[in-house]
Amino acid sequence: MSISASTTNNLDAFWMPFTANRQFKQSPRMFVGAKDMHYTTSDGRHVLDGTAGLWCCNAGHSRPRIVEAVQKQVAELDYAPAFQMGHPKAFELAARLAALLPSPMDHVFFTNSGSESVDTALKIALAYQRTIGHGTRTRLIGRERGYHGVGFGGISVGGIVNNRKNFGTLLTGVDHMRHTHDPERNAFSRGMPESGAEYAEDLIRIIQLHDPSTIAAVIVEPVAGSTGVLIPPKNYLERLRAICDQHGILLIFDEVITGFGRLGSPFATDFFDVMPDIITTAKGLTSGVVPMGAVFCTKSIYEAFMTGPDHMIELFHGYTYSAHPIACAAALATLDTYDEEGLLTRAADLAQYWEDGLHSLKDCPHVIDIRNLGLIGAVELEGIVGEPTKRAFSAFLKAYDDGILIRTTGDIIALSPPLIISKEQIDELFDKLRTVLNAID
Repeated sequence: MSISASTTNNLDAFWMPFTANRQFKQSPRMFVGAKDMHYTTSDGRHVLDGTAGLWCCNAGHSRPRIVEAVQKQVAELDYAPAFQMGHPKAFELAARLAALLPSPMDHVFFTNSGSESVDTALKIALAYQRTIGHGTRTRLIGRERGYHGVGFGGISVGGIVNNRKNFGTLLTGVDHMRHTHDPERNAFSRGMPESGAEYAEDLIRIIQLHDPSTIAAVIVEPVAGSTGVLIPPKNYLERLRAICDQHGILLIFDEVITGFGRLGSPFATDFFDVMPDIITTAKGLTSGVVPMGAVFCTKSIYEAFMTGPDHMIELFHGYTYSAHPIACAAALATLDTYDEEGLLTRAADLAQYWEDGLHSLKDCPHVIDIRNLGLIGAVELEGIVGEPTKRAFSAFLKAYDDGILIRTTGDIIALSPPLIISKEQIDELFDKLRTVLNAID
């Protein structure tokens, strides 16, 4: 199938997100189909998906069980309100999800995206502190280079400059810890870096600056993905947990990327054996088929709200499409697919092969660092003086032409393939990426 820009539509009307709109519309890159590990382009080529779409298609594309579930649900119950009403699949899905997480993480609030999950988690944290009588705890702590979606709450606690600088003063009462990226000591680390656990101590600096009685919650990505795959140093997350416990601060893990098998365990909390108080998820929940997110919280947080008269609303928060029936059907079928194919732990079996293939690119031109964990990887390139991001974007364009989809952020190439990837496809991905890196200036 060949579809040109002129026959597709006038391209002007769509203001594309996180896109160089003018460049794209001069030379469009159109996907018109997808199956398993590959996209099909408008000119009939197959492109190997090295990014699981946008970190989300963990089970691959057009998986039969998920497609069938969505088709059936549309005909059965297309929409049902979640305010003062319910439908069976919402409760079935919540129970299935709660069973995936270790106790006491056993309550689920449904959203429609990672951005909504983050804003929901922040609101729950603030409301919880007030509910238990700690109304002075209103401050939120994020981390430099953190990505927590694009809502005002998420960009406030987030720490990526370009996502923040054009949008005013954002939320007040927010501070940021230092990030953990330390290339002088940890460049080309395989897995978790040996050095850097002491970066967690930066939270103590912030606590001393503001007083712990003013801080409601700390939010971090266990593995910082969208900023360029920053792997936590050994013992860093454990130290953060201990500091939060010592000072009565809630710890939120943003697992929008790491959730649902990306590291070789269902969630990063399993992989690192560190239990936060709240977890945000989205993306892999439905394998990207229907927008959906979920926020998990501990039993103690949920029960703190379950007071007062039975007829009163306990939390004044939610979305029109919370627990949408079609999204729930897609998520349940996604969980079935994960179970049947062992996908929530498959990355553990592939991690070493993935790591070896990724680090084989160390000798390519302009490569200054390589990072990996589970089925996540990053190749950092030396930037062109005066033209930041250009070298990586050139790699992105050539990779597309050569039949692989990669993701770039700054001058970093990020990789996170569907969990169904084979060893032969890992070889293909890295062989083609080597060709790309050897060809760009």
